[in-house]
Amino acid sequence: MQNENDEATFLRDLVKASRQKIHQVKWVDRDGTDRVTRLSVPEQARLNAIAHDRKISMAEVMRQAAHVPVAPRSAANPPV
Repeated sequence: MQNENDEATFLRDLVKASRQKIHQVKWVDRDGTDRVTRLSVPEQARLNAIAHDRKISMAEVMRQAAHVPVAPRSAANPPV
């Protein structure tokens, strides 16, 4: 059973998170689906640096990243 404090904390955290995620990158996924990824300021800065180094747009970096296979998890690094 949730009490009012749990609800207030959840709502406060939700508002706080939405204020922090201010940059959106529109890109096309590998299956052709239009996507929008919301980034925090540090995430946006890092993605922008990667895009700048590769001399392509942030949307293109995201599209290329969608094709990178996910490495299998090892027994030494279980999911959190």
